[in-house]
Amino acid sequence: MLKPSDLSDSKRMIMEVAAKLFADKGYGGVGISEVGDAAGFGKGALYYHIKSKEDLLFDIMTVYMVELINAARTIEISGANVTERIRALSESFMDIMFASRPEMTVCFREVHALTEARRKGVMALHAEYQDIWMRVFSDGARLGVFRSLSKVEVKAILGMYFYSFLWIRGDGAMSVQAISENFAGIALRAAAKD
Repeated sequence: MLKPSDLSDSKRMIMEVAAKLFADKGYGGVGISEVGDAAGFGKGALYYHIKSKEDLLFDIMTVYMVELINAARTIEISGANVTERIRALSESFMDIMFASRPEMTVCFREVHALTEARRKGVMALHAEYQDIWMRVFSDGARLGVFRSLSKVEVKAILGMYFYSFLWIRGDGAMSVQAISENFAGIALRAAAKD
């Protein structure tokens, strides 16, 4: 599985171009030659950096999810109180989503295009990310700050985040910080003891 630190500048650029194309036209609507043309690579040069169109899709998804997970792990172990960790998780998610909206779109909309083994790998990354949020909420319940949330409730909260790319505009009407604080407020009210 490709990690963000494994990416050359050329590979990262190809992935960004492909993510935009896949997000705009759908994975099935984009040929690999279109990716090469848009990225400025001939066929031979493109295949030097990627193995196949599906490999490219898988790399886009896994790198995006690993970035989310790494940021969330740092927050989880930060030592901040649980309320601040929820706020930080919210802000981290929104920062990454706004910076990587095409990648997020592809990650959630095109996972069905992967072979079963790869799809399971991406879904395992989703579960790993969810588990971090679950542990923070569980820490809050153990400390008496939050009520105990079920896995379904945490999935519902994360659903609010994951599908926000469909409707949140990046036109600057609200700052990323303000949006993340609004979302964190909803998550914190959902977890409140009373």
